[in-house]
Amino acid sequence: MVQAGVTTSSTAPAFEDSATTSPIAARTEGLTKIYGKGDAQVVALGGVSVALNAHEFTAVMGPSGSGKSTLMHCAAGLDEATSGRVFIGDVELTSLNEKDLTRLRRDRIGFIFQAFNLIPTLTAKENILLPLSIAGREPDPAWFDQVITTVGLSERLGHRPTELSGGQQQRVACARALVSRPDIIFADEPTGNLDSKSSREVLEFLRRSVSDFGQTIVMVTHDPVAASYTDRVLFLADGLVVEELRSPTAETVLERMGHLDATPGV
Repeated sequence: MVQAGVTTSSTAPAFEDSATTSPIAARTEGLTKIYGKGDAQVVALGGVSVALNAHEFTAVMGPSGSGKSTLMHCAAGLDEATSGRVFIGDVELTSLNEKDLTRLRRDRIGFIFQAFNLIPTLTAKENILLPLSIAGREPDPAWFDQVITTVGLSERLGHRPTELSGGQQQRVACARALVSRPDIIFADEPTGNLDSKSSREVLEFLRRSVSDFGQTIVMVTHDPVAASYTDRVLFLADGLVVEELRSPTAETVLERMGHLDATPGV
């Protein structure tokens, strides 16, 4: 059954997506990921077909072990699919060799991780510009200034990560992901290591990146409050996308998550 840009199994609940005319930034077709063999085999993704709309903030949620991080890693080209196809725009990742895949990740995809992944010997500015430096590209000065102003780091660019708070380090990571203007940014639990104030600052920046700059962001999270900043929430269970929610609130997300946790076999 195909609804809301998502292919679900015949036993999964149906749902609708009101934004079916949006351009597609990334998509998967029949994406399967299997770890191990024989009795140790684990099916992390069981044939997921999903469209991720451009210029939207999408959250991916689900119970522990549902496959949400695996979906993100495969969609971002960080993990290899067992079968199925993955696209960024019109480019099929699953057909690229390692060199071309590395180039695509560098030039067209931004990443934000829970652990910040900053280089401790580099300043905040040097960390932000690192992907461009590796690619041999110069930053757009006006865009760089706009990103730095938006994340509120103008006074901290000369500081190294150990001289920054956790929230400031994550804002550096967000600026690093955004400064190259990638087609899509994948964020894996970006507020997982932050206090509530820092989490709010980072989420507000991500929200503004989409609303004001037209960025496309896909965020894996377990937090209903974090999901409430997004345009759309995809819910996974047992390696399948089983439900979707638009214009989420923390309350509606919590309700849907409770339904998944309580559903037999989910």
